[in-house]
Amino acid sequence: MELMRKNINRNIAIYKWSMGLTKTEYYTEEQVQLAQWFKVLGHPARLAILQSIMRTESCICGDLVMEIGLAQATISQHLKELKNVGLIKGTIEGTSICYCIDQDKWNKVSVTLEEWMSLPVKSNNECC
Repeated sequence: MELMRKNINRNIAIYKWSMGLTKTEYYTEEQVQLAQWFKVLGHPARLAILQSIMRTESCICGDLVMEIGLAQATISQHLKELKNVGLIKGTIEGTSICYCIDQDKWNKVSVTLEEWMSLPVKSNNECC
């Protein structure tokens, strides 16, 4: 009986774990990449950070805290997300981290989004 209970609990844990995962194998690489970019760009603080970095060409994290008005830890988390998808890159100089836009990645994002947004939409205006 104890072995059966352990197996049931293990199966429930596996089911809960697997249901929380995105089934990326069902989607194209481009769809997965677009979703990651949209997710990261879907937060206004990250957009403000990107705009600030674009205006100044580079920055120090402390400058962002003063400019955007969020806590240092919050800014750092947003910078981490932006860096994880490759939109920004950073260099460490002593205790300061200087960030800038990764121009190659930014150009790729720009071209990919432009292509995606220009896909023709086939619609029957009577259906909705």
